[in-house]
Order: sequence, then C-alpha cells, then structure tokens
Amino acid sequence: MLDGMTTNAGESQTRPRRRAPAGAAVLREDVTEAIRAAVFAELASVGYARMSIEGIARRAGVGKTAVYRRWRSKLHLVLDVVSALAVQGLPAPDTGSLESDLRLLYEVTSRALRHPVASQIIPDLQAEAARNPDIAEAMQKALRDGQESVASSILAAAGQRGEIRPGLDRDLALDLISGPLYWRAVVIRSPKLPKGYLGALARGTAEALKAL
Repeated sequence: MLDGMTTNAGESQTRPRRRAPAGAAVLREDVTEAIRAAVFAELASVGYARMSIEGIARRAGVGKTAVYRRWRSKLHLVLDVVSALAVQGLPAPDTGSLESDLRLLYEVTSRALRHPVASQIIPDLQAEAARNPDIAEAMQKALRDGQESVASSILAAAGQRGEIRPGLDRDLALDLISGPLYWRAVVIRSPKLPKGYLGALARGTAEALKAL
C-alpha cells in the first residue's frame, strides 16, 4: 500500500485514491482560532491602518494562504472577528435585585473594557468606523447587541419584581445602564476607576430607572 494509491491483486496498474475536495471542509479550526487571536494582537500592537495579512500570518504561525483561504481581505477578517464579539454576549445577572444586578454587570463590563487589548482596539476601530461604514456597522453590532441583551434581561427581571414601572422608556433605560462605563472607557479613557465608583454607579442607575 502506497500513500494516495491502491493496488488490486492481479492488476499491474494502480489507480489514484479519491481525495477529499479542497475548501471549507479541510479548514482546521485550531488554525482559524490562531488567526483570530493574531488579529486582536495585531490590532492592539499596530492598529487597523498598519495591520497587514503578512503580519497576522506571521503572528499566527501560518502562511498567508491560510488566511486568504478563510477571508479575502484584511477588512473582511476584522469585520468577522469584531462581529463575533456580539454573539459571545455577557452572562445575565440574576441576583434578586436591580441594584445588585447592575453592580455585577458593571464589574464584568469594566474588567472587559479595561483589558489592555480592548482599551487599544476599541478606540482605534471607532476611528476607522468614521471612515468605513462596514466597520461602523460591525462595531455598533458588537458593542450594542451583547450589552443590550443583558440590559434587557435585567430590566425584565426588575419589572417582574415590581422594582420599575411597566411601560418605561426602554431606549432611555438602556442608555442609562450602558452609557457611563463606555463614556469613561472609550471617551475619557480613564485607566482606573475612582474607589467605590461601580457601587455608586449601580445605586444611582437603579434609582434613576425607578424614577422613569
């Protein structure tokens, strides 16, 4: 038996073994994940404008062909990676009270936004979003959908407990919940929150929601 060939008894000729078709079926998931991780590292290191397929491939330890077999351009690669953030989501808190649910949400979100990679990538991609509508749409989806889903769950649970009134302005409520941390992380880019900030923010936001 030879690799890629079969031999039948009594036959002097060999026939090629059927090969699996090339394409998505043979893409290795570990290579795909290594490339995605390399994208985050490259974005944090050099930014979107200077990022290249060559740099991504080198950091991932693969050839450029491995990248191009999965994504046809740098833009499509970044859009795929950023859009994937939206489906990951955050765990919906269920502590039994609106204020403590908000406090837990803020603790998780704050840690994520203050991560060195996120703190470098988000402002850079937002700058690119001003020039590229595709990136703008992907960023909006990634930052909005996951946070909105969790915030909506918190509001629904608070409504069932009677902590907020039925029919409150949902969009305003979501702005109150999600706005402050993104303001500090993305606009002010504060490296460290003041002592007691998250507790005070949760308490103040809960009171504001109850007053709507």
